[in-house]
Amino acid sequence: MELQTTIYLVVGASFALYIGIALWARAGTTSDFYAAGGQVGPVMNGMAIGADWMSAASFISMAGLISNMGYGGGLFLMGWTGGYVLLAMLLAPYLRKFGKFTVPQFIGDRFYSKAASTVAVICLLVASLTYIIGQMTGVGVAFSRFLGVTSETGIYVGMGIVFVYAVFGGMKGITYTQVAQYCVLISAYIIPAIFISIQLTGNPVPQLGLGSNIVGQDVSLLHKLDLVVSDLGFANYTTSDAGGMLNMFVYTMSLMIGTAGLPHVIMRFFTVPTVAAARSSAGWALIFIGLLYTTAPAVAAMAKTNLLRTITPGVVMGNADPYAADSQLV
Repeated sequence: MELQTTIYLVVGASFALYIGIALWARAGTTSDFYAAGGQVGPVMNGMAIGADWMSAASFISMAGLISNMGYGGGLFLMGWTGGYVLLAMLLAPYLRKFGKFTVPQFIGDRFYSKAASTVAVICLLVASLTYIIGQMTGVGVAFSRFLGVTSETGIYVGMGIVFVYAVFGGMKGITYTQVAQYCVLISAYIIPAIFISIQLTGNPVPQLGLGSNIVGQDVSLLHKLDLVVSDLGFANYTTSDAGGMLNMFVYTMSLMIGTAGLPHVIMRFFTVPTVAAARSSAGWALIFIGLLYTTAPAVAAMAKTNLLRTITPGVVMGNADPYAADSQLV
């Protein structure tokens, strides 16, 4: 069977799974449609939050940013994770306790001000539109690569699938669909990470492989990568700081604050039955998100090492003769 045919079958099966789940868990009441009836368990809600978090930015871009920027790219990891901590500890449980279903409702009632509620609505629309533009662009890029279609067609395909299971299932269907999406996404991310870790370091755990030695060499992966990029004229991978520590701090804080206001993640805390369940689902979500976020730095370093080894096989460590038969290649 050809590779492209296999891709069509796998992608088609995942689409069928999502639509089937939405039909099985279709909303029967207004409460089901908007808040899944408030009956989703903490573990499943945590997994659904994890799927929300594993967006195009996290799943497609984060490892690439860290790979390109080196240590400095860790600010995206810290900012997005820190934003979740702000959301989970300082905002979401209190929204659930207050009994409101949207942030503008909460702000309007909390501060006794329609003007404050209006400002919250405007901020919500700006954040949602900006986020959707980025997500749809990521969908177009992913589908254009996997399905062999244009980016525009990929966007229409993605929007069509989401429209179907959102309309039929509402928040209830979306929640259970996202549980399945998390399983698919985390498997698609971790399995290749395991194999590249075994290939480069012999360690099947990518997080541990990041600190392990290269197979057949008495040198660590990160040290080897530093030597390679410095030989190519770039800053060391492990010491780049994205324009200075102050810049990293400010950038991280802006990402944290922006992430804490993501409306589609905040809504997840309304789908559980109690405030305690909201807090518990936040903890489970952090575990599920951690699987991706602790793997991303390893994927970044290993992918960059593998890329350099593939496209520049003549790059040599130290002052070795590049034409010598016993040169230590990447």
